[in-house]
This record gives sequence, C-alpha cells and structure tokens, in this order.
Amino acid sequence: MPFNILFFALVLFYFLYGDLRWKPKEECACNPVLFFCIVSMQRSGSGWFETFLNSHINVSSNGEIFSVGKRRANVSSILETMDRVYNLDWFSSASKNECTAAVGFKWMLNQGLVEHHEEIVEYFERRRVSVIFLFRRNLLRRMISVLANSYDKDAKPLNGTHKSHVHSAVEANILAKYRPRLNITLLIPELNQTKETAAKAIAYFKNTRHIVLYYEDLVNNRTKLKDVQEFLRVPYRDLESRQVKIHTAALSKQIENWNEVQEALTGTPYQRFLFKD
Repeated sequence: MPFNILFFALVLFYFLYGDLRWKPKEECACNPVLFFCIVSMQRSGSGWFETFLNSHINVSSNGEIFSVGKRRANVSSILETMDRVYNLDWFSSASKNECTAAVGFKWMLNQGLVEHHEEIVEYFERRRVSVIFLFRRNLLRRMISVLANSYDKDAKPLNGTHKSHVHSAVEANILAKYRPRLNITLLIPELNQTKETAAKAIAYFKNTRHIVLYYEDLVNNRTKLKDVQEFLRVPYRDLESRQVKIHTAALSKQIENWNEVQEALTGTPYQRFLFKD
C-alpha cells in the first residue's frame, strides 16, 4: 500500500474513533472527576450495589476502606486516607485504565463516620464529595442477615471459608439454611437504634449533595441505577452484578422463633416488616 494512502487511512481512523490509547492519570487531569462516598450499614446491600457501580467503565468504587482499623484510628488518619482516594492515588481492583469520571468508596456508619461527622462533613464540602446513602427499608431482614453473617464467620459452612457475598445459587442455598433465633427482649430496641442511626447520618449530611437509596427499591426497580448514574454524572450504561441474593424465602422460614417475633412486632410500627421484603 502506498505510504500516502496508509497515512490517509490512519488519519481517517483517528478522526472517526479518537485516541484509543490507555490514558495515564495526568492525561485525564483536565477532565472533571466526581468524588463520591457510599454511606451505609453492614448487610444493607452496599457490596452488591458497589459491584454494579464498578461494572461501569468510568466508575471506580474502592470498597470498604475503613474496615482497616488503623485508617480510622483518629481524624488525621481518616482525612489522610480520604486524600489518597480523592487525589487519585489509591489503587485497587476497582481502578480503571480508562479515564475515570467518578471515584469513591463505601463507608459503614460504625467505622468512625458518625463519631467524627463534623470534620468529615467539612471535608466533604471542601472536596465536593457527593454522598450516596444506601439503607434497607426492612430492618428485620437486615437483622437476620447480620446474624447469619456472624454465624457464617464461625461455622464457615462453605468448605471452611467465610463468604459475605456469593456468586452461585448453590452457595446461597447453603448459607440460607441457618435460621437465627432472635432475642425478643432486644428486638424492638435494636430496630429503634438502627432506624435512629440512619436518620442521624442523613441529618448530619443534609447540606452535602446526596441521594438516599434503599436496597429494596434497587432490587425491585433496576431503573434506580439510572438515577445513580445521573447523580454521578457519568454516561448511562447497563450495569450488572454477579452476586446472588442469599435470603429469598419468606421471613417465617428464616427465623427459628418466628411466632415469638410475630407476636412481639404485631401492633408496633415494625409490624409491616413481617410481611414486606
């Protein structure tokens, strides 16, 4: 092929398809990157939700980084850790070769966030970090998941390993066999505490750009993921997750002392949890 024809073909390809090279961080510096934080509680679907986000080519959510105690030992260590993430110096399996349009991580309320909320609110406002709240509507189902996950850490029914999340129906069915016995005396106080903790967190960050999501809404209406992408200001994509839901049966099949639980919650504001997912 004559050189001039080859050159013309290369120019035309570049014009049509753009620069397809891998772009290091400095080449993306001119593009605005939205910073976000997923604020949640354990066993509220945040891990599942994060897999959806990370299936987006332009989103990097770096997991539960404050599960490591030394990173939340004090306010200074918390701020230093967040600086690494939002200065784009944090590398994990969620890191992308493509230009990243949204970068963040997930943060459980019991990992120093509530304790140091004033400093964190100030930091989020200064760095323009957007907050994605993710909670469960049915706090009774969350309680079952917490107890089952705690049991799994000790019993390890999956070939001697502990798994908080699974990717097959076989594994899910094995973990779902455990039926916890709930403490009736502590049942309502613990539900109250969980509800109040979530409400306080939303109140702390009321002036921070945020969106409030519920696990059940995401399960029943996947168009909610479009709302999330709009919130993150990233191009719309069909997002996917390989995780499989563990507890799918009716609550009466998942709680050992179901009759006692039903009696304790009947006539209370939590009665609806007995029948709704």
